[in-house]
Amino acid sequence: MPELPEVEVVRRGLERHVVGRTIRSAEVLHPRAVRRHAAGRDGFEAATRGLVVTAALRRGKYLWLPVAQDSPGSVAEDALLAHLGMSGQLLLNEPDDPVSPHVRVRFTFTDSGPELRFTDQRTFGHILLDRGGAALPAPIAHIAPDPLEAAYDEEAVLDRLRTRQTGIKRALLDQSLISGVGNIYADEALWRAKTHWAKATSSMRRAGAARLLAAVREVLAEALAAGGTSFDSLYVNVNGESGYFGRSLAVYGREGEPCPRCGTPVRRDPFMNRSAYSCPVCQPRPRTRQGKRDLRSRST
Repeated sequence: MPELPEVEVVRRGLERHVVGRTIRSAEVLHPRAVRRHAAGRDGFEAATRGLVVTAALRRGKYLWLPVAQDSPGSVAEDALLAHLGMSGQLLLNEPDDPVSPHVRVRFTFTDSGPELRFTDQRTFGHILLDRGGAALPAPIAHIAPDPLEAAYDEEAVLDRLRTRQTGIKRALLDQSLISGVGNIYADEALWRAKTHWAKATSSMRRAGAARLLAAVREVLAEALAAGGTSFDSLYVNVNGESGYFGRSLAVYGREGEPCPRCGTPVRRDPFMNRSAYSCPVCQPRPRTRQGKRDLRSRST
């Protein structure tokens, strides 16, 4: 699933190539793509016709385009909200380019320039028009600010983090605590902070938690600078280009390969129907109350 850096790369592309343009038409090619729009396919197509895109914004893994009526003095009140799901893409295509069978929504513009196509092979993503959601769409109002937002309050996150009764990686993935961090960047930040993914949040000292959050910001910023992480053709920017942060990953997806810091083979453990990657030496497993290493999540 695209995480914060990948979604931010797409947002910047939309800001560059879509903001300021007027939608001529929105053609829904698969109704599942607008399943969360209450008025359905026909309502979505009718409501978006003639809207001007005024900005491209993001919180965590969600994107939205504030839109206004195409008339003098109109201000953006509503928003086109998109979540890319597992395989969603927002791609720019020339109007005469062949339409992929995975295109779910096709936006054309009055300037007859490149179209915006919401492409989603697995159809887990979605797009909707949220009335009154230009500043912050209602469906994502419960999501916490992410580490690259001006609204992000790290001191408040530290306070909340250390009161949780859970493992630290599970906390990092909690979008109500800190948004935009997914499996890849949680593992990478934990490795940088030399913290095991199963460490209890309640056992962390404030300084250690602060180092971890600093590592989260660090890894997100570096991934963003590299254009995100692409493991396959399902993550690309609006121009269809891949990101290159995958070349810099220290532990994620590198089971059995040497840790870049100490050379110990990277370990993979089952975690929430996914995987957690760590270095057994740099990130020692937390001890139980009896003083023994917690081996409950040993790999098979």
